[in-house]
Amino acid sequence: MLVFSLTIQITMTTESPSLRIDQIKALIHQYNHEYYVLDNPTVPDAEYDRLMRELIELEAQHPDLKTLDSPSQKVGGEALKAFEQVTHQIPMLSLDNVFSEQEWQAFVKRIQDRLGSQASISFCAEPKLDGLAVSLRYEDGVLVQAATRGDGTTGENITDNIRTIKSIPLKLYGEQYPGVLEVRGEVFMPKASFDALNAKAAKAGDKQFANPRNAAAGSLRQLDSKITAKRNLAFYAYSVGYVGASDSNEVGEEWLAQSHFARLVQLKELGLPMCPEVVLLMTEEGCDEFYQDILAKRDQLPYEIDGTVLKVDDIALQEQLGFVARAPRWATAYKFPAQEELTILEDVDFQVGRTGSITPVARLKPVFVGGVTVSNATLHNQDEIDRLGLRIGDTVVIRRAGDVIPQVVSVVLDRRPDDAKEIIFPTECPVCHSDVDKPEGEAVLRCTGGLYCGAQRKEAIKHFASRKALDIDGLGDKLVEQLVDEKLIETAADLFSITELQVSTMDRMGAKSAQNLITSIAKSRATTLAKFVYALGIREVGETTAQNLAQHFLSFEAIKSASEEALQEVPDVGSVVAHNIVSFFEQSHNLEVVSQLEQLITWPVMEQKSSDEQPLLEQTFVLTGTLSQMGRSEAKALLVGLGAKVSGSVSAKTHFLVAGEKAGSKLTKAQDLGVSVMTEDDLVTLLKEHGAI
Repeated sequence: MLVFSLTIQITMTTESPSLRIDQIKALIHQYNHEYYVLDNPTVPDAEYDRLMRELIELEAQHPDLKTLDSPSQKVGGEALKAFEQVTHQIPMLSLDNVFSEQEWQAFVKRIQDRLGSQASISFCAEPKLDGLAVSLRYEDGVLVQAATRGDGTTGENITDNIRTIKSIPLKLYGEQYPGVLEVRGEVFMPKASFDALNAKAAKAGDKQFANPRNAAAGSLRQLDSKITAKRNLAFYAYSVGYVGASDSNEVGEEWLAQSHFARLVQLKELGLPMCPEVVLLMTEEGCDEFYQDILAKRDQLPYEIDGTVLKVDDIALQEQLGFVARAPRWATAYKFPAQEELTILEDVDFQVGRTGSITPVARLKPVFVGGVTVSNATLHNQDEIDRLGLRIGDTVVIRRAGDVIPQVVSVVLDRRPDDAKEIIFPTECPVCHSDVDKPEGEAVLRCTGGLYCGAQRKEAIKHFASRKALDIDGLGDKLVEQLVDEKLIETAADLFSITELQVSTMDRMGAKSAQNLITSIAKSRATTLAKFVYALGIREVGETTAQNLAQHFLSFEAIKSASEEALQEVPDVGSVVAHNIVSFFEQSHNLEVVSQLEQLITWPVMEQKSSDEQPLLEQTFVLTGTLSQMGRSEAKALLVGLGAKVSGSVSAKTHFLVAGEKAGSKLTKAQDLGVSVMTEDDLVTLLKEHGAI
């Protein structure tokens, strides 16, 4: 199926109202087509709303320029030709919008002026769901037809797809209902369903939906209803359309309550879902409070909304107020601050994270979105920039929802300037100028100067001092941060030159604590080769890999100078880990710190063990559950000392599973694979037999 997008190149001008109106109409027609027909909007709602408001204002100032084909006289988009067309007996109109408390008060005043009364007005208030408006037609209680709003007069017949939505009854409950009942409401995709759908698409390498509204629209417009059925759509009723008698049921309009809220309750009693947040407010003063309350809980709601809808509750007053060309005078959408906006990408900077990841950050022309002024947004990585087709100078759509970091959603290609520049990623770290590496299978660039890089300094020192590394007792995370912030240490090597006096000046560090820490640092100078290698924090070199490296090469110098090919001869060291090790020792900054540490730290000389000293050589063990006689780390070290390999996962290559208390899925898998299972007592006996304990 060919999918196309209209492209309109327009030079904006304010010289002629007629020309400006033509320009806006052309743009809105384009955006309507993209939004309603292609389900692929290229500009945010805020931009569309601005254009529509400008058009309405210009036509109000120049009524002779208002034409029948103006978007101000139209509700939505054209019906898809792939579906049968449905003509609505009563047009499905859109709503006008207000964007501030002042505009809301002005809306209320217009109502009161038109009614000729300043009396308080009751309103039915509800969240403005971000989905697709539909009409459901029931005859004698049975769903016979469903249609999209389309252009307000003609929509698409989506009956088969609507039938797949579990919350929509195919037959009304009870027996008290009109012969013909048209229910109007919103089909939407809950946030959880949207996230699951996009996750599945990402895994399959398919295109992801931009937002739940597009996902809902795309799902309803599937020609195969089985696809729609898998999308987990939902529905809330918000009004009634045509109501009348049928040949077998004389009940008609008289069935309807004379309150909008009461009508929703009637629909709910018939089995049609009603949004739980809908309330009846006895005065207009409560509407702004309702708006603020829904805005505050917006991110916690299980569905997307973009404002509130406020409707005069009294049906008699609705009829008295009537309609304008495209909207009722008795209802309005009180819109939230836009979560999406247009702005310019002025530049891209690169930030280095605490683990060395290098992330591009968009520097934007400041724009007010989501209630705050935004000037920066995350771009994640090179793959995301390539996916967006982004260049410096582009007009971009940015999104900010709640406390989520602002992100660039898309590029408005029609507005790309001739001098737009490609985004060039750095070849060296912006902080320490070490080489930049992109590990195989990863999308993120990383700085290779882990021991030296200022951006990674705190995390590198914390890791160096951790229990499984140098085990410096008393050097907690907060103290490391204080020492770095006070510029008392820059690298792990500097730990060995700090004094008791310097430490005692830190927060919550008295003389005794300072003395204990200095003693612990001195004690850590004596360690093992494996622990020293692990302490360096080389990416993906964990405790077991460090132990395997030490046993294989026997000396630090041999590890440091090993090639990738030589490293891959070590158990558990593949091409990625080997590449990380070589890259680490290629950096002069890292070697500078390593050289300092080699002068400060000692470990026993390692010699090649004989086969007699490694009776468990080439045997693989897995430890699971709780061991009561020794810790798992201790058991692991003892097994490795006897030549065994200790793995974290069970496979067909596993020789023994040691099952402690509360052993879980690993035990089940081992039994399924026929792996020998040992108890902790069996392990202790084995270790004693070989003189390990």
